[in-house]
Amino acid sequence: MKRSVLTRYRVMAYVTGVLLILLCLGMIAKYLLDMGGAADFTQVVSIAHGWLYVIYLVVAFDLGSKAKWPVKKQLWVLLAGTVPTAAFFVERRVSQELDAKVAAAEAPAPVKA
Repeated sequence: MKRSVLTRYRVMAYVTGVLLILLCLGMIAKYLLDMGGAADFTQVVSIAHGWLYVIYLVVAFDLGSKAKWPVKKQLWVLLAGTVPTAAFFVERRVSQELDAKVAAAEAPAPVKA
């Protein structure tokens, strides 16, 4: 597995996580605080999060298939973009797990004399 696969996943996890937090804050501002302009903000962020979550799903599925994860783990990672802040924690665990595998795959073969 190439490092670029893991990097794409990490970027999309952070983007999805940040947009989901912004969406939650926008919903709080819209419904609890009754702030003007929050409806427009929420609409823009929800559309952006929705489309980028689809990209996150594709990237996370690609990572899981290349890492040969079982279905349960794959679903766990795919659903992380739907729970506020979960994407950050799941991304950290996945990165720690796969960094060693990626480094081992990219290490040059020993030279025989």
